Amino acid sequence: MRGADRSEAITLMEPLVISEGSRHRSGLNDLMIDVVTASTGLRRSLPDGVVTALSDLVRAMNCYYSNLIEGHDTHPIDIERALRKDYSADPEQRNLQLEAEAHVSVQQWIDGGGLEGPATTVDAILAVHRHFCELLPEELLVAEQPQSRERLRVVPGGLRPCDVQVGRHVPVSPRALPRFLGRFEEVYSKLGKAETILATAAAHHRLGWIHPFLDGNGRVMRLMSYATLLQTLDTGGVWSIARGLARNVDVYKHHLANCDLQRRNDLDGRGNLSEEMLVEFTRFFLETCIDQINFMQDLVQPEKLRARINLWVEEGIKLGTLHQKSDVIMDAILYRGELPRSEVTHLLNTSSRTASRVVSSLIEHEVVRSETSKTPLSINFPAKLASRWMPGLFPEQRG
Repeated sequence: MRGADRSEAITLMEPLVISEGSRHRSGLNDLMIDVVTASTGLRRSLPDGVVTALSDLVRAMNCYYSNLIEGHDTHPIDIERALRKDYSADPEQRNLQLEAEAHVSVQQWIDGGGLEGPATTVDAILAVHRHFCELLPEELLVAEQPQSRERLRVVPGGLRPCDVQVGRHVPVSPRALPRFLGRFEEVYSKLGKAETILATAAAHHRLGWIHPFLDGNGRVMRLMSYATLLQTLDTGGVWSIARGLARNVDVYKHHLANCDLQRRNDLDGRGNLSEEMLVEFTRFFLETCIDQINFMQDLVQPEKLRARINLWVEEGIKLGTLHQKSDVIMDAILYRGELPRSEVTHLLNTSSRTASRVVSSLIEHEVVRSETSKTPLSINFPAKLASRWMPGLFPEQRG
């Protein structure tokens, strides 16, 4: 590392957690309990087959909103195309699709248990950055220094080699990064479950405050927070805070900037940084979690979801794009979570050939999926139908 070490003390990023004696703890604890209750209720209300399909769609949604915060607008429909290796002919759009594909790949790795320990360990943070950046095209692995205009290559999983400035904040010197990250891990990876949930916002900000990488810090912060909530809440990946942060991006960035401020007075905690501002961000973060869980809960209410999907199926049958008995299969899958192929013929009261045609049509429309020709059928939520099936999940595609 070519940068200097300004011998910064690790106490510069204190407080790392909101003190137990804070007058705000009671209210924040109540919010934390509300997050746990709401997330558990949503997860338990869904059949496993719906959870799997919904988590796939949420990955694309999470990717879309996280990249949108960074100023990169790649619609989930284009993200799905990228996952099928259907890339745009436009080089810039293709690169954005590859970036989105990388983000989805990392989240899929996280969802599959790729992180062996807490998401707040140094190894986990470096691994998330490495997995993301290794999949990026070279054009996106360049960070230009605003003042010197020097162009530096972003090394996947590599700590930044020089000083940077983020707004008004000057993060710690490059050679100080290991000791600050070590302190970060020491605190955040050893908390109990409830304290981990409560401290997710603090860890989110403090990682950005350290700013370990030349580029990709924001995405790593949000993926770390996603992974932390996945680990502690068993969310099933069916909701994500990224949508709420992107929809309130100015407020989100305002809170992050405020958390950089130093302690104002003796009533503002005992660390170098403002505890009051950390409290405000934690409140915003937890309230955003609750808002997004409630949004998803309303969106996937069984009767409402079934009504929207059945309406789409009925229209397809009338237009001749779907088989007459497609509604029977879709309704059975929605009600039960999955449908064994052996039961399709009996369910439709038809020949095996006709049953096979109905199933093939639904698979071609990407609304039903099956791992093999023998495995059960389950629901799929394609991004192209999200505006009909999941209104408000993300904006309509433009153009």
